[in-house]
This record gives sequence, C-alpha cells and structure tokens, in this order.
Amino acid sequence: MTDTRPVVLIVDDEPQMRKFVRITLAANGYGVIEASTAAEGIQQAAAHTPDLMLLDLGLPDADGSEVTRRIREWSTMPIIVISARGKEESKVLALDDGADDYVTKPFGAGELMARVRVALRHAARVAGTPEAVVQIGDAIRVDLVRRVVEVRGQEVHLTPIEYKLLTLLVKHAGMVLTHRQLLEQVWGPGHAHQMQYLRVYMTQLRHKLEQEPARPKYFVTEPGVGYRLRLEA
Repeated sequence: MTDTRPVVLIVDDEPQMRKFVRITLAANGYGVIEASTAAEGIQQAAAHTPDLMLLDLGLPDADGSEVTRRIREWSTMPIIVISARGKEESKVLALDDGADDYVTKPFGAGELMARVRVALRHAARVAGTPEAVVQIGDAIRVDLVRRVVEVRGQEVHLTPIEYKLLTLLVKHAGMVLTHRQLLEQVWGPGHAHQMQYLRVYMTQLRHKLEQEPARPKYFVTEPGVGYRLRLEA
C-alpha cells in the first residue's frame, strides 16, 4: 500500500529537539525525515521531496537562511523556521529569504501542528485551484471573482489599494507576510521602506472589516515583522 501521509523534513542539530518534533509529527499522522546539518538537509530535500521543512537557523555547517536560499532556487516547498533566535531581525531575514513562517523556541506541540497545517493548506491552495470565495471568521466574506467584500451580508467599499492589500493577505491566509513583502507587492519595489503607507492602510482595513479595530481578531500584527491574516479567530 502506498504511504500517502504528508512527509516533514526536520533540519536541526539538537537531538532532543528532533525527538520532540518527530514524536509530535508522528502522533499526528505525519511521516518524518531528519537531518542535523545544512548540507544533509539540502541533500534530504532533494532526494525525498518532502511536503514541508522545519528548519533551525543555528546549524553547525551553515546558517539556516543559506539553506532557505538554496532550497528556493528549485523548490516551493513550505519552510517553517524553528529557532531560538527571537529577535525581529532574524525573523524578518528568514522570511525575506523565502521561509513561509517562523516559530520561536521553545514552542508547544499544539502551536507547531497549527503552523504545519496552515502551511500545508496554503501550499495546496497555491498548487491547486484558488478559492473563489474566502470566509474570514463568521462575518467577513471575500469574493475574489466578483471583487466583492461583505461584512455581515453588507457590501463594504474598499479603495483599490485596500483591496489589493486584502487580497494579498487572503491569498497567504495564516502565513506571516513581512512589511517589505507587503510594501513591494502592493506599492512596488520603490516603496519597500515606506512603512507609514502600510500602517495607514492596515488601520483603514481594520476599521472597515473588524468588529473591534483596536483589538483585531483577524488582521493580526506580528510585532516588528509584518502582518498575518487569520481565517478563524
């Protein structure tokens, strides 16, 4: 019988961390491949084409960001960084280099599995037919074909920039997008450092779509890094 379980590649030089992650993944029905160095991680990724990679940054032979850059030369496999480096700069660098998400050590099994499921769902959406209608919570509905946004059944008018920002977040729902990624894709490469644009428009989106804009449930700030759209509160 063919094994159809999603396969996750763990690249981490700490045996105890690999054991914890391996047990967590196996208990949730995932296949597991392991590597303890950057070189071995790249080799395993090429040999086995796993569905997702969990990548530590502090590897003995190279920084994990180098692994991300190498993998991105030939693969769109989701990469979630798992690292003890909690500084904002490390998160931003890893995400800008091509990682899809970032989990800071120590983390719980529940948080890890939630991030894994989101990354795999996002990869499946990208590979398959995109959803025409996206439901955010129980009140917000985004029809990407008709370009209509509704809150509790009432159509909400968005400016072209607001709509572009919303659709970018929707298409990457559950994933963190850095300030730079959002600015470059919504406003263009020349606006990568104009943070005030992003703050103003994100505030406007929250006021139009969130029930409590000052305490947003769905359009969530990742401090110092960027924003994440949650489909469920």
